[in-house]
Amino acid sequence: PPTRELVVQIATDAADLTKYTGLNVMTFVGGMDFDKQLKHLEARHCDILVATPGRLLDFNQRGDVHLDMVEVMVLDEADRMLDMGFIPQVRQIIRQTPPKTERQTLLFSATFTEDVMNLAKQWTTDPSIVEIEALNVASENVEQHIYAVAGADKYKLLYNLVNDNGWERVMVFANRKDEVRRIEERLVRDGVNAAQLSGDVPQHKRIKTLEGFREGKIRVLVATDVAGRGIHIDGISHVINFTLPEVPDDYVHRIGRTGRAGAAGVSISFAGEDDSYQLPSIEALLGRKISCETPPTHLLRAVERKRP
Repeated sequence: PPTRELVVQIATDAADLTKYTGLNVMTFVGGMDFDKQLKHLEARHCDILVATPGRLLDFNQRGDVHLDMVEVMVLDEADRMLDMGFIPQVRQIIRQTPPKTERQTLLFSATFTEDVMNLAKQWTTDPSIVEIEALNVASENVEQHIYAVAGADKYKLLYNLVNDNGWERVMVFANRKDEVRRIEERLVRDGVNAAQLSGDVPQHKRIKTLEGFREGKIRVLVATDVAGRGIHIDGISHVINFTLPEVPDDYVHRIGRTGRAGAAGVSISFAGEDDSYQLPSIEALLGRKISCETPPTHLLRAVERKRP
């Protein structure tokens, strides 16, 4: 997988699934203690290795991992790997594994673009293609709203929505890391228990943040698309798009954080003067219109500073 969070999540799931088998699951991720990971590797036989491409290459180049023993190779989030520029590293890794006729290769991707299909052709032999029902089916459990709101009023609207309704587990998405940081800092300053998830946050802190959110200690999690992609946490009641994403697929991924496993969820998107032009392409992907609403005036009132 491309990100550290996904490595941790997949490894946790793998450990649960292999609980009674005696198989060993190990993880390699950047930003964590190299020697500690090496000790784990030396201490016992490894059956399932979950890793980000860069860190796996580090271990391989030092001669600590022997990829010629690989029987099954799984590439998760192939489209994301392409977007994030990991493919050259993945190529290097694949060259070290047995030929494609002598290993099983599984490639997972949310979108099967021409580029992803080209990779699949290079790395697999006579593959079966399994498509799961279109993504927008998954969002039928999610009630979608769009508020037309000036950029300057977005923060007030967010704060009042969360506070007035007493929401306990909310995920807020913004397009850029600096936006995520600014939103989180303002929420914390105004007395809301919030945390941020982006590439700027050190790895150990991101894992702690996810645990805090999962346990309900953190009310609002503010994230970028890369950090929020694929995160599965039950009981997220609301997803708020502070800025509409530039890629329509990301909209579907964002709102899919709520309304999981048959539960009902709500997504609220703020369409301002800078991002409302993204709406038509999002609606085209969903195959339907979402009507724009004007937020009730009381939700745009000034934020009352909470004195510490």
